[in-house]
Amino acid sequence: MEEYICWGFFFFFLLVSVFGLPGTPFAIILSVQFIAFVYPCNLVCFSYRLCSSVCAFSFFKLLNGDVLYISVTHLGPAQVPMMSPNGSVPTIYVPPGYAPQVCYFACFLSCKFWNWNHNHLFNKIIYIQARTALLMWSPPSSDIGEDTDKNDIPEVYIYEVMISSTGKDGKYRTLLILFLFRVQVEYNCVKGSPSEAESFTTASCEPDVPNLPRITNRTKNSLTLQWKASCDNGSKIHSYLLEWDEGKRNGEFCQCYYGQQKQYRITKLSPAMGYTFRLAAKNDMGMSDFSEEVLYHTSGTAPTTPASPLLINAGVTWLSLQWTKPSGTPSDEGISYILEMEDENSGYGFKPKYDGDDLTYTVKNLRRSTKYKFRVIAYNSEGKSSPSETVEYITSPDKPGVPSKPTVKGKIHAQSFKITWDPPKDNGGAAINTYVVEMSEGLSGNKWDTIYSGATREHVCDRLNPGSSYRLRVYCFGEGGQSTFGPYSEKCEITTAPGPPDQCNPPQVACRSAACAQVSWEVRTPCNGADVTEYRLEWGGVEGCMQMSYCGPGLSCEVKGLLPATIYYCRVQAVNVAGAGPFSEVVACMTPASVPAVVASLRGLSEDEVESPHYSPSTCLAISWDEPCDHGSEILGYSIDFGDKQPITVGKDLTYFIGGLQPDTTYRVRIQALNSIGAGPFSHTVKLKTKPLPPDPPRLECAAYSSQTLKLKWGEGTAKALTDSIQYHLQMEDKNGRFVSLYRGPCHTYKVQRLSESTSYKFCIQACNEAGEGPLSQEYIFTTPKSVPAALKVPRIERINDHTCEITWEVLQPMKGDPVIYCLQVMVGKDSEFKQIYKGPDWSFRYTGLQLNCEYRFRVCAIRQCQEAMGHQDLVGPYSTPVLFISQRTEPPASTNKDTVQTTRTQWSQSDQVCAAVILALFAIFSILIAVIIQYFVIK
Repeated sequence: MEEYICWGFFFFFLLVSVFGLPGTPFAIILSVQFIAFVYPCNLVCFSYRLCSSVCAFSFFKLLNGDVLYISVTHLGPAQVPMMSPNGSVPTIYVPPGYAPQVCYFACFLSCKFWNWNHNHLFNKIIYIQARTALLMWSPPSSDIGEDTDKNDIPEVYIYEVMISSTGKDGKYRTLLILFLFRVQVEYNCVKGSPSEAESFTTASCEPDVPNLPRITNRTKNSLTLQWKASCDNGSKIHSYLLEWDEGKRNGEFCQCYYGQQKQYRITKLSPAMGYTFRLAAKNDMGMSDFSEEVLYHTSGTAPTTPASPLLINAGVTWLSLQWTKPSGTPSDEGISYILEMEDENSGYGFKPKYDGDDLTYTVKNLRRSTKYKFRVIAYNSEGKSSPSETVEYITSPDKPGVPSKPTVKGKIHAQSFKITWDPPKDNGGAAINTYVVEMSEGLSGNKWDTIYSGATREHVCDRLNPGSSYRLRVYCFGEGGQSTFGPYSEKCEITTAPGPPDQCNPPQVACRSAACAQVSWEVRTPCNGADVTEYRLEWGGVEGCMQMSYCGPGLSCEVKGLLPATIYYCRVQAVNVAGAGPFSEVVACMTPASVPAVVASLRGLSEDEVESPHYSPSTCLAISWDEPCDHGSEILGYSIDFGDKQPITVGKDLTYFIGGLQPDTTYRVRIQALNSIGAGPFSHTVKLKTKPLPPDPPRLECAAYSSQTLKLKWGEGTAKALTDSIQYHLQMEDKNGRFVSLYRGPCHTYKVQRLSESTSYKFCIQACNEAGEGPLSQEYIFTTPKSVPAALKVPRIERINDHTCEITWEVLQPMKGDPVIYCLQVMVGKDSEFKQIYKGPDWSFRYTGLQLNCEYRFRVCAIRQCQEAMGHQDLVGPYSTPVLFISQRTEPPASTNKDTVQTTRTQWSQSDQVCAAVILALFAIFSILIAVIIQYFVIK
């Protein structure tokens, strides 16, 4: 009964392991791939999956109450921990190729047996499938008597199952093959002898999935496919199924071939078109799964022009190139390539360097730093493509050779010398970029320091120790890399010259007075091989701008001519035969305070600079000066000395008015500043002169007058008077009763214009010189006379008959209420004087008594009749231009001609005046235009 229960549990957990279902309370599920359960008959069975459809089972026989630890690892030697009697967990190594090689690592499983006592054990193969076999075995024989110590009974056995398909040392395979297996027991790290090998045979199944069919030949209208047989799994493959999509690319496949052959030729295809295929194998057990889909294209036209080859890497003698398939070429189409190269130095043009299917090629045996041209041509069974665009690539330069040994150039100094070297004979095919100089101190030193790195081939080695020996070496860098070190320079001992003295101690300064200081110093030892020959002291008021004030062998110096209350800086330097040493630290000192410095910029102020209303240039002098240096003590005031008089002491102001002086007198002025220590030195003397008193006003007279102008005159008016410094200021009273300036200058006459007739005007005048403006004169009144009438236009003459003519002229309006009459005069024949023929207010006159063939000249003027309190007064205006009139006999046929002649003469007389006026106007316009052009183009 217990055996049936055991087998029931076995088949139940067999279903659980195959379908991945959960276990029962007697089972522990480690993962979907691993299940362990416990038989009631002290057997432990565990199952595991080798792949998606392959399972394996193992059984272990344990004692009552024992604890079993199980672990599974992935592909490789398995390490199975177990619990020893003393509580430790040793490691058991299981060689590869046996049952512990499983697919997945799960975890440790511990289970304890119930106290079931069954003696019925199995020792055979009880379950075989195509990829699965169930093995059972019995525990090792050990008789336990009543007298046996229970502590000596093993609690845990470890079983190792070894399976081989070809023998004891064969590799594990999951196919229908005869297997040999044996069992070996281990306890407490001690292995027993293996059991006898048992053999079994797995069942047959469908074939494995075949490999992809490959193409062996292609044309424009056909494809030939070939494939290899897959594993038949114990049943011979009797047919293959080849399916295709007919070039539709829609994922639907139909049968293309079904039979025993391992190749097939598909015909009647379209050129340059892709077709998808898949393959399956069939035996008596069933059909295998289809292989992966593969796409093949029929051939078409020749390849298109490929892209230019690209440079992958470059070396000194080789270039590695890469190119791609032409665009639009099917991925399965077999295309070959020809790589051509041209060496310009050879002169043979492009030569093939490679012909094959690869997309990369390395061209070797090239020259360094040389330019090569490349192009690629693609071809297939249909023909060749055009060459790609030509590209140029350059091989890398090689490492440069060894530079020459460095040599000393010029004189060797105490702490420096210059070296130079020649470039290497072989530059590696490229320019040398950098030279590196290394130096080692001493003739046996192993430490090399880099002292220079640059492109030039000379270097100054400085900061050296006097009397030391040095070794030098040089190497260089080019585009090809670094050269090896150059040869060492020749060993030589160099004794450096004495060095300049060391820095002196800071000098000590003691101020003896405000203008004198005593400076002393000391020199530090050692003197670097030579005695100090002289000392140089620099002194100055600015730290960065000091000048040498002493040079000699002494250790002290007296500096004079200093300014009081001033900060001075000094430093000292020692000199020997090797040169001058460094300057000492700068020392600052300050001289004591003293009387103020000399006042500078003493000057007199002009009258325009003085704003005081009480200032009079005839009796006062205004002076100004700049504040001098106070020499450390504040200035309290100034003392002004200006001749025989007592000096004047003033405050801190920088200007002063000296009053109570004599006009037109010269004074010598000087000034000194005062502080708490005393009075400073006087400034330079300035000669200042007071101005004379202002002149009296001259007498004003009217020299000429008219109705609109008045010509005024004053003073002497001689040439000597014009050279005097006196200026005159003429003023006239305006309508508001205020006097306004008309003229200011040295002249003695002035013409006042634009006045009104018969009007009285008030004038006054004053004289001015360098002393100022004098008083105004008394008021002078001058009256303008009335204006005469203006000149009339040329009168017009109209012939009445042979002895009578009528003269008309321009009419004038009354002038400010005064009536205007006219005076007409005539000059007959060869007379020299005009005679009055009419005087009255009319604007025309008929003249009778004309003589035939006689010339008459007429002119007219206006007369203003002034009504004044003194009586009647006539103001005669200027006469008009005379007009010529010739009297002639009137004849009927020619009367018109005579009138025409007379009228023409009259018109000619008038037209001459018009022409003259036009010419004058044009000349004025032309003059104005020329002036504007000169102003714009020349002056500006």
